[in-house]
Amino acid sequence: MTTASMDTAAIDITLSAPVNLRDLGGIPIDGGVLREGLAIRTDDLAYVTSDVVDELIDAGLTAIIDLRSPAEVAATGRGPFGERALGYHHLPLIANVADSMAEGAPDLSHEGMGRMYVRMVETAAPQLVTALNVIAYTPGATAFHCAAGRDRTGVLAAMLLLVLGAHDDDIVADYTRTGENMVAIMQRTAPVMGAMWRALGFEPDARQASTKLLEGSMEVSMRSLLGTLRERHGDALAPLRAAGLSDDTIARLSERARS
Repeated sequence: MTTASMDTAAIDITLSAPVNLRDLGGIPIDGGVLREGLAIRTDDLAYVTSDVVDELIDAGLTAIIDLRSPAEVAATGRGPFGERALGYHHLPLIANVADSMAEGAPDLSHEGMGRMYVRMVETAAPQLVTALNVIAYTPGATAFHCAAGRDRTGVLAAMLLLVLGAHDDDIVADYTRTGENMVAIMQRTAPVMGAMWRALGFEPDARQASTKLLEGSMEVSMRSLLGTLRERHGDALAPLRAAGLSDDTIARLSERARS
């Protein structure tokens, strides 16, 4: 069973502010520090309040990259942002959430998430390249999100920071900051995630499995992604280069990141 059968009528969503939103500004990159106002990573923007929309747009947000699956987008739409004039780019890093899971049960260990991240980069490289081009050529700030702002969002953030020459330790440090927000994330996304688990054929026990995400060190997942990509491809960005990541885009991102 796939997320295509998600029961949207059973999803009781209350509009709320993101709990895992942060500007990537301040992270050391090649030649300096990433400036604020270029790239914002966040949890789901589909059900934010109108006040949040106004605040982000007033601060310079001009585009959104939505990394959620088609079924997730069909379930909750774009919310208040859909009523505003700004760029919207749907670039799902996982077309079908069920396909990203181990057969029989979701592997939500940190090691399992790392393996999923590698598959994401290798199979969704074209989407990641498009996302990097959006960030490179969109005036103003671009916000990118999935549901929790942790996994798909974390992969895009890692690829952007790699392109900009960030050190692995700084990429990992940004990724693990989400750990401080996991309890709030799980509370905020519970209605949607509950419907998704049921659509995938898992009852509430699957939600208990998600508590693995609160155990141990998140660092394992991101270091696994970076290390495995280098082991397999020599260059962690090789899958993206093969999918069309150009020197011009890299140069444009580097220019915008420091200007």
